[in-house]
Amino acid sequence: DQEDTKPQHIKEEHEQLWISQEEEQLQGLEEADTTKFPFTPKLKTGKRQHSCSECGKRFNQIGHLTTHMLVHTGEKAFSCSVCSKSFTLRGNLTRHMLVHTGEKAFSCSVCSKSFTQRQHLTTHMLVHTGEKPSATLCSVCSKSFTQRGNLTRHMLVHTGEKPLSCSECSKRFNRKESLTRHMLVHTVAKPLSCSVCSKSFTRRGNLTTHMLVHTGQKAFSCSVCSKSFTQRGNLTQHMLVHTVEKPFSCSVCSKSVTLRQSLTRHMLVHTGQKAFSCSVCSKSFTLRGTLTKHMSVHTGEKPFSCSECGKRFNRKATLTTHMLVHTGEKPFSCSVCSKSFTLRGSLTKHIYSLRLSLVNTTHIHHYNHH
Repeated sequence: DQEDTKPQHIKEEHEQLWISQEEEQLQGLEEADTTKFPFTPKLKTGKRQHSCSECGKRFNQIGHLTTHMLVHTGEKAFSCSVCSKSFTLRGNLTRHMLVHTGEKAFSCSVCSKSFTQRQHLTTHMLVHTGEKPSATLCSVCSKSFTQRGNLTRHMLVHTGEKPLSCSECSKRFNRKESLTRHMLVHTVAKPLSCSVCSKSFTRRGNLTTHMLVHTGQKAFSCSVCSKSFTQRGNLTQHMLVHTVEKPFSCSVCSKSVTLRQSLTRHMLVHTGQKAFSCSVCSKSFTLRGTLTKHMSVHTGEKPFSCSECGKRFNRKATLTTHMLVHTGEKPFSCSVCSKSFTLRGSLTKHIYSLRLSLVNTTHIHHYNHH
């Protein structure tokens, strides 16, 4: 059998090849956007409305955007139960399992030889047809291309070479379109400015999305649990909760998370480490985001504006609480007398007064009996 005679190091090279091809497969979703996503209805228009917050690539299904985000996070959520090797795509894990099971699903119709991969069968068939290997067939993995240029670009997956360099910052890329998209960071003027914080944008749509930070409006809702988000990228990240397993577990409390960096951040809760220090007052924080919020205390910046009365706040939570003044909502109820309050602090004061009243009543009752 052709497959059985391959040395172990060749099999391992093939396995490494699957891993190196993952980024190409993930990026390929942009061109072959056909996988069904169970939580989002198929769009009737060809418009790609889901945009990657990291690189600007657009997709017509949020499931494909969610999968694409793995390119940026580097997460490999699918682990082999036998040898613990991890993969970004479930399909590559399935293919890897053939190494352990020995299953060879692809058989030659002429001589009945079996292979674990379809590409190996395709290459083998050349023995029977007498054809010479195609000039557009990859010599490493047998993947075929219709154009020689596409094969040349594909070979970069195996070599790891990034021949294209940014003339401004020397960052390197293996694709011309990736370099072109990156150059916008250096060359494109940003004529659209935020009237609140003066941040500039090249696209009006990006400015509109940014304004949600100041208004507190959450325009992007999860189709599964209805949770809302200010930015589409945050919704995309949230969708991992519904679509991807949580392979990273905390060794202290067993909490499971989707991303490795989320686990790293969570571990700070147990270690008590506060790596982010304020340059003004030296106060330390566990999370960078908390430090960023704290800095508004020193700068006096109030980026969150009430859409009803224009009052400004330095924290989104404070704006959210303030909005209750306009809605009339009183979400905090006393469990003793059912009286409701707009603020949690008001409920706390109310409960304290009840306890104080109870103590005084008990004291008077005790005094009268003596």
